[in-house]
Amino acid sequence: MTTIHDQAMNYVYQQVLQRLLSFFSRAERTALQLMIQRLVVSAGGMERIGDFKVMSIQSGTLDSCYTLALLRAAQLSIASRAPATFQLRVATLRLSGSGSTALENIHRSNAALFLYDDPRVELLMVDNREVLPFNHLAPISEAGRESSRLNLLMVGHRRAWEGPLDLWDDGYLTTGEFYGQIARWDNGVDALISSETPRQQKQFLDGLRRAAQKASLATSTYNVAGFDGLFAMLDELGSDYYREFYAGHEQAMWRPLGGFEACRRTTNIDIHDMVVGKLEERWPLLTEFLGIQIDEMAAHLSDCEYVSPAIAAHLRGLHALVVSGQSYETGIAEYLQRALVMMRRKLVPERFCELALESFGNPAALAERRLLAADEALKSLGLTEAQLICLIFAPFVDGGAGLERFLRSCHPGMLVAMPDLHKAMQGYQVSEQVVQWMVDVSGLPVSLIGTLYRMRTVTAEEGICAEDPQSDDTDVIGELSAGL
Repeated sequence: MTTIHDQAMNYVYQQVLQRLLSFFSRAERTALQLMIQRLVVSAGGMERIGDFKVMSIQSGTLDSCYTLALLRAAQLSIASRAPATFQLRVATLRLSGSGSTALENIHRSNAALFLYDDPRVELLMVDNREVLPFNHLAPISEAGRESSRLNLLMVGHRRAWEGPLDLWDDGYLTTGEFYGQIARWDNGVDALISSETPRQQKQFLDGLRRAAQKASLATSTYNVAGFDGLFAMLDELGSDYYREFYAGHEQAMWRPLGGFEACRRTTNIDIHDMVVGKLEERWPLLTEFLGIQIDEMAAHLSDCEYVSPAIAAHLRGLHALVVSGQSYETGIAEYLQRALVMMRRKLVPERFCELALESFGNPAALAERRLLAADEALKSLGLTEAQLICLIFAPFVDGGAGLERFLRSCHPGMLVAMPDLHKAMQGYQVSEQVVQWMVDVSGLPVSLIGTLYRMRTVTAEEGICAEDPQSDDTDVIGELSAGL
């Protein structure tokens, strides 16, 4: 029965491979053969390929789904011509900002590639530092949602209020910790497969360094240009990237306990040079074969997978309104202009630029769009508009140095309570009304506000400067003038 079953499954896998290859262009087939050679060399030869385990991070984005399809084609191609093939670990990090669409895309990709029930494939997800079998139907745990919310606020509040709006650096920190731990889980993996471009690798590493500074973690590896140095940097950061924020507070351990190797052996295999063709050319593979359903305009518009374009635009509008003294509409227009420059630099088809203009550039729809974005932020991030505005001002760090500015701008009625607010952040007893106001306006318990109170601001000059869409770069302004 086992032999008959194996023969039947091998036939199924051959059919999957043939159909998958039918969506590949000639250039992609050539790249696939080169990738197979790279994997075999990394394994130490074809005779050792069966003991070689590689890992792919699956986030439900177009790029990650495409990379997984390439890896599956390589795995099945080797299996068709050799006694054994490499093992594959597919790992997903559950974040509160990740919607059901991404999980559905991951599930459809897994099903189309016949990854379920293949003993050569592990499908895992991590929720609140717990490694679990992948399940697209399981909602993120309440503990995981709350942890994501607190991490976002604690990291975000350490930025300089007048600096770049890099409010999602917790995503880099959480993802970095995830990479380091999932690579050591259950006897570990030999290699991480990365298909990110050099620019994307630099953006991630810069974001991780910036976030590490905000979490008061020392890292000396500032000369790392790509993912070849990623794991050395992760090892340097330790096993708990949030330890300085939550010292004295109970925090989830990585689980199951005892399931992680003490020493990591993982290296990086970079295949970005083998990802050929344009996104438009991959669309049949992504939609017809993998069954991905996605908002095309949003996929092209977003430059950060940790926050949706709607929320990113909303933050720009709020920043213009409460910090710059301009209108909400001005902030949205600024976001749209920079986004269009980015899209045109990437040679995104013009119809998506037109869709972005239609979606964000209609003044009559801005009031409704603001309400929808605020509702999305509340549902996906657990943050009210008042808490987002508080985050923009970052008033608690440096002994509450920005508190008066924040109160004068947004809550002038609370200026009379400033002495009590400082006392509360210093750990003294104050009235329940003052405590409740602090919790409501920040989204943080007073004990964690006190932690921020004792921390200093981390400015862009001290660390890695974020790509600031608000910069006055003349090239950008020139492109804006020419493109709009």
